Amino acid sequence: MSRYKPTIEDVARVAGVSRATASRVINNAPGASGPLRVRVQAAVAELGYQPNETARALASGRQRTVDVIAITYGPGIDWLGTHPYFSRVLAGMMPVLEVVNAQLRLHALGHETAAEMIDEIAENTTIGAVLADITPALATRFYRRCRRTVSMVPTASSVPAMQADNIGGAYTAVNELHRLGRRRIAAIHGPALNPCAIDRRTGYLRAIRRLGLTKVDADGDFHREGGYHAAKKLLEQHPDIDAMFIACDLMAAGAVQAITATGRRVPDDVSIIGFDDSIASVCSNPTLTTMRLPVEDMAAAATRLLLEGDPAPGHRQRFPVDLVLRDSTRN
Repeated sequence: MSRYKPTIEDVARVAGVSRATASRVINNAPGASGPLRVRVQAAVAELGYQPNETARALASGRQRTVDVIAITYGPGIDWLGTHPYFSRVLAGMMPVLEVVNAQLRLHALGHETAAEMIDEIAENTTIGAVLADITPALATRFYRRCRRTVSMVPTASSVPAMQADNIGGAYTAVNELHRLGRRRIAAIHGPALNPCAIDRRTGYLRAIRRLGLTKVDADGDFHREGGYHAAKKLLEQHPDIDAMFIACDLMAAGAVQAITATGRRVPDDVSIIGFDDSIASVCSNPTLTTMRLPVEDMAAAATRLLLEGDPAPGHRQRFPVDLVLRDSTRN
């Protein structure tokens, strides 16, 4: 078997273009027409050409990076390092980037300064950006300035995104609690502007309407403390609650603490289903039944999409959300 590796000169020869044109297409640089790009891309596929990422970085004088952008909720950014969602995003991205000699940069932005910081990041992005957690308005702003963008949550229709079935997951969770005989099913929702939290709220409301149940809910903030205080408030106002659907595992862990502090037992008195299947779900006591969000798979797919070139506007890659049964619903 031949070990000869095709070069960029080979790509240019097969495509019938200059080396400079081949280089522009391979590096997603301007200056080549649509038909020329098609010819070069066909030659790359025919030859199995793979660019030398180290050489590309040295030639450009810029380190090839993927920027990860997260909007923080609440004061400061200290919570970001301990939040299981973001560690799972990084865990999914890093193995993909290692094999192409590319780096990862994490940006944690507060709401107050996010807009101006978005512009600066977009200007300096090389491979592209993964929007880990961002509002639709900020995602649109970033996308106008940098098309090499993939969001981990659905935002504006034009922004390429990984899309988990958050609505269906919440719907499944409420139906599972109803199947277990629970009829007073409360919900603790995430931040009002968070796209995933919005979809999980929608799934809860659809389920209780179909089942003919009464809406009983409170807002949290995707933190343990938020889940604790929301659950405490709900139990004080509605002591007959016998189940809770909680929009993330961290809040669910806090809710367990609030429930047991009142002398109630989980799941005997109150069954709980969380969301994410993060480390918090197995560290809780009891362990949490939850809806598994495949964060690592989504982050890896987003990274591969950026490495392939500019994602098509409106691109969507969909991921299922699955029920994981544990002790918080087992009597």
